[in-house]
Formats: sequence, C-alpha cells, structure tokens
Amino acid sequence: MSKSIALDELDATDRKLLRLLQEDGTLSSAALGEQLSITVTPSWRRRKRLEDLGIIKDYQANLDRRKLGFDVMAFAQVRFGNHSENAPDEFEKVILKLPQVLSCHKVTGEADYVLTVLATDLESYGRFVEDVLRRQPGIASIQSSLALREVKSVSRIPVLD
Repeated sequence: MSKSIALDELDATDRKLLRLLQEDGTLSSAALGEQLSITVTPSWRRRKRLEDLGIIKDYQANLDRRKLGFDVMAFAQVRFGNHSENAPDEFEKVILKLPQVLSCHKVTGEADYVLTVLATDLESYGRFVEDVLRRQPGIASIQSSLALREVKSVSRIPVLD
C-alpha cells in the first residue's frame, strides 16, 4: 500500500539511495550499502521501505528504441468533439492496452490528450492513426508531430538534496 511522503521526510541517505537506483536498478543491497557507507541489512531495509511507500514503483531496463527498430517517435494530440459521453473513458481503456503508446496524458489546452507513440516507420505510424486512433468514437481531430531529433529523453525523477 502506498502512502504519500514529503521529500523532506527522506534523509540524505534515502535520497542518495534513490539517485543510485535510478542510475542502476540492478544494484544489490551489498553494493548499495557500500556506496551509502552502511551495511547490507540497513541498505535492504531502506530500499524495502521506499518500495513499500510506493516511492520506488518498479524496476526496468532502459532500451534503445532505434536498435529495436522503432525509428519513428510521434506525439499525437487528440481532441474529442463531445465530452459528455463516455468516449474519453473508453479511449483511455483502449490506449492502456497498446504497447506502442509510451505515454498518454490528459491535458489542458486545445487537445484533450497527448500521446507519445513509437513506430517502425512512417507507414506503420500512419496505419496506427488510421486503424486505431481514427476508429475511436468521439474523436474530433488528431494532430501529429514527429520527433526530428531526440535532444533529451530521461525517465529519472530529480531527487534533490
């Protein structure tokens, strides 16, 4: 069960542990303890506490999308015509099941949602727009922007001292 915790409730060792694990989630309790100047058991306990609090949600490897054949990254802005129906809720259910959608955010402004989508090439992205997005009820418009160059892409959360 996760509960909310303020950053100021974390001591310097907790914050350093979070930074270390974001750099390398495979660090053992022994390796963490060594870098934190504590023994294995307190290192394990701190990690476990941060997991139990929900601050550490999960662990994953960061993959190179291009080496896996995903040469296109697109940002799709989706706008619904009618918000009174359940179309946006159904849209969210569909999006949650699509592995090529890296992120989906309900936003303010002209669009209702902004999606980050991976595709192998422009043709496959076009098929995604036509076969998936355009078939969702209630969508009034879809605006796509393609990434020309990736300047910065991180998933690490800043853990400040």
